[in-house]
Amino acid sequence: MHIAINGWFVGQPLTGSGQYIHRLLENLPKYGPAHRYSLLLPGDRSADLCVWTDQWPGVTVLSVPVPPLPERLSKLWWEQVAVPRASRQIEADVLWVPYWAAPLWQPAPVVVTVHDVIPLLLPEYRGNLLNRLYTGLVSHTARRSAAIITVSQASARDIVLHLRVPGERVFAVHHGPNLELGQSSDKAMLAALRERYGLPERFFLYLGGFDVRKNLTSVLQAYRQFLVKGGDPAVELVIAGKLPGRSSRFFPDPQAVARDLGIREAVHFIGWVAEEDKPALYSMATALVFPSLYEGFGMMVLEAMGAGCPVITSAAR
Repeated sequence: MHIAINGWFVGQPLTGSGQYIHRLLENLPKYGPAHRYSLLLPGDRSADLCVWTDQWPGVTVLSVPVPPLPERLSKLWWEQVAVPRASRQIEADVLWVPYWAAPLWQPAPVVVTVHDVIPLLLPEYRGNLLNRLYTGLVSHTARRSAAIITVSQASARDIVLHLRVPGERVFAVHHGPNLELGQSSDKAMLAALRERYGLPERFFLYLGGFDVRKNLTSVLQAYRQFLVKGGDPAVELVIAGKLPGRSSRFFPDPQAVARDLGIREAVHFIGWVAEEDKPALYSMATALVFPSLYEGFGMMVLEAMGAGCPVITSAAR
């Protein structure tokens, strides 16, 4: 079988969709060696062809031209015109789109990965009119696809319910961890990490985004209650990740929330954490706090557990 792959998120390993396709391209030829894989990349990334060809033996990397357009229009053209046209030209048997953006014109059976349907479930994530029109388009094209891959049974249930897709066309394929995990016992390395990030001796850890769905304000409120009700003040709170540039209803500034709650001195904002530092950071934490209101999967929970870190999370689906 010849499988064409939409490679829009190749070279973007800091995004969830980028990590997803990178990990799969590393492993697909190993587990499905009988198939042919053609990775379609936008033409403006043609300089990267050799890099990805060397990195993923067994995957043929092809440059597909895209006209010079504004960024959002360029992405739409890529998804709806360039990718299906290229799939037909290379006579692919299947087109796989590893994020929620199946084309309207489907010259071959399409398999699309829908990680979650957050824009259909949470009003704050529906965006402006253009965003809503785009969500309507990709919802329609997903319904027309031959199969939908998702990452959990919870997401599969929501896809069936909100996209109105027959359950037999939706397949939950769970993530593996993005990191090589395990508890670290290298004392010198842990001491260097503690100094690099300014970590207290004992701490609860939050690692993730700062949008309202992540429920970080509740983390700060709960930590204040922990202190007020006699919790050990030696266990401080560490918040990792790139803070929002400005506070808004969608991205409330956790530093301002901590100040308002009177706990700013006990909360450490350590900024962006390098991927290679995350396993040790998890293993040093007293617990990971992850009370998200909605996740398609929740990779941080899996990563923390793999590093031997207890997890405090929500009962939200």
